[in-house]
Amino acid sequence: MNNIDLEMVKNEVFKILKNDDTGHDINHINRVLNLAMKFQKNTDANSDIVALIALLHDVDDYKLFGESNANNLTNAKKILHKYKISKNYEKQVLKGLSEIGFSKRMQGIVPCTIESKIVSDADMCDLLGVNGILRTYNYSKKYNQPFFDKNVFPNINITSEEYKHNCSNSVCHIFEKVLKLKYLC
Repeated sequence: MNNIDLEMVKNEVFKILKNDDTGHDINHINRVLNLAMKFQKNTDANSDIVALIALLHDVDDYKLFGESNANNLTNAKKILHKYKISKNYEKQVLKGLSEIGFSKRMQGIVPCTIESKIVSDADMCDLLGVNGILRTYNYSKKYNQPFFDKNVFPNINITSEEYKHNCSNSVCHIFEKVLKLKYLC
């Protein structure tokens, strides 16, 4: 483990996300972490890097913390510094975090390392099926968006900017994002 106390990192993540009710909570983080660790087993990926990226992948999400935190990875950096993660690991983790996310994919930014690819796939997998529907519903509910609006249709060719500022409904989100995930893995 290279002296990385992942439980302490997870506790820091919990503190940041403990009040989340948008589907980006610690339960989501744990599911992504568990999937990512399963995915990395038969690869040469560094398990510490995979675990750190998985644990930190939503602590600066622009939807929760704003564009400035997302661009600067403010919370992730604080946690990495607090637990004295080596500069080499920190660099790899921050690079991985900067490559993950649906809106980034829409901008042509894709995960480049095996570690960030693994976490990206695990994160996308958590948006499929019942978890994805519940997470979408919770996010919409938090921001007073309807689950369905018969007068609003999905924007199948939505751009990254439109996606970031889209406030339509859960059903549109499922068509605009969730059903496109299989083409991104």
